[in-house]
Amino acid sequence: MKITSVRKGKGAFYIVHFDNKDRVRVSEDLLVSYRLFKDRELTDDEFIEIKRKAGFDIGFQLAMNHISYQLRSEKEVRIFLKGKEVALPDVDAIIDRLKELQVLDDDNYAKSYVRTKMRLNDKGPQVIKRELIGKGISADKIEQALDLYLPEIQEELALHAAEKVIRQTHGKSHRELLDKIRQNLFQKGFSNDIIQSIMDQLDLEVDQEDEWEALTKEGTKQMRRLNNKDQRTKVTKIKQKLFQKGFSSDMIQKFIDEEVSDGE
Repeated sequence: MKITSVRKGKGAFYIVHFDNKDRVRVSEDLLVSYRLFKDRELTDDEFIEIKRKAGFDIGFQLAMNHISYQLRSEKEVRIFLKGKEVALPDVDAIIDRLKELQVLDDDNYAKSYVRTKMRLNDKGPQVIKRELIGKGISADKIEQALDLYLPEIQEELALHAAEKVIRQTHGKSHRELLDKIRQNLFQKGFSNDIIQSIMDQLDLEVDQEDEWEALTKEGTKQMRRLNNKDQRTKVTKIKQKLFQKGFSSDMIQKFIDEEVSDGE
């Protein structure tokens, strides 16, 4: 079997054409090691061996390049190689080789992932755990990695997240603010114990002036929205809405008495 041409492909790859109309995509390493140049004659066995090695070699080079940008989990590399149409047997062999070279290590990946998340954002352990599960990391490796996320670090980040909620929340009742903080920390993946510890540290007290201002603002909005309703319906719905927003019954009644004529 004779090579009719060798052409440069994308990246560090070459396309080798044969006189049987077949062609094989090979890496530069394979091109050099088998001396694949124009007009060279190959035996059938050599041709079969080159085709067999080409799939692994190309997939391996692609995987190494993919990993060079950032750490990857085994699942991520498998998905990447599948997208590049690398045959499954070659994918398995590539994964094994990457592990031998210690450039693919889910344990190291998980720990690095946790360290990065702790450093760059305020996500709690449960969110990080779900993310690692999605990346194919085993349960035992996840638990070992999350051991790095010490309770004191969790409290520091959770407190920062809670204070951010407070700064960004305006015109809410005291109860609604507390609920918003709890919900935010829960969604970020912090445990109930950590959340309760943060709530105790914040020790937020009701500011009666702020509470009344927030109630008046919300009540006035509801009055405008219900302007076309009869008086009884308007009063009932305003009371319900303000109660849902976390305002006290006494304050709600005060607003009704002072701002809404009950018409009864």
